[in-house]
Amino acid sequence: MSTWTVYILQCKDDSLYTGITTDLEARIEVHNRGDGAKYTRGRGPVRLLWSQDALSESQARKREYEIKQLSRAQKLELISAS
Repeated sequence: MSTWTVYILQCKDDSLYTGITTDLEARIEVHNRGDGAKYTRGRGPVRLLWSQDALSESQARKREYEIKQLSRAQKLELISAS
């Protein structure tokens, strides 16, 4: 059984990207190659700011959605609280 991870990246334009994966290191490499999410293409290199393990894909997707609803300031607060 795979461990799902929710993560927040900082792009080179200082924007934040939230996603989920079962292999965080590999996913960051994909983002940095420009083959990741459409949003991060052309915004690399990216830097990991925050991550949290989830028990299931469903839980990870729910947490990802919750984070995507937050304002930038709230996301930065979440990151700094870790």
